[in-house]
Amino acid sequence: MDRNDNCCKNVNEGITCDVKNCQYHEGDCYCTAQKIAVGPSFATSSTDTVCATFKPKKD
Repeated sequence: MDRNDNCCKNVNEGITCDVKNCQYHEGDCYCTAQKIAVGPSFATSSTDTVCATFKPKKD
């Protein structure tokens, strides 16, 4: 992925995100959170996991 430096200054390069209604989402698929938390601890597959860092965008 080539980042457009005009839109995405503080992105976490190693994380892609499609959740456009998250306050940390920027550009097409970037996350600007300083760190992320993924859970729950009892997950047995990727479909069982969630991003606990998610916060809804404020309008």
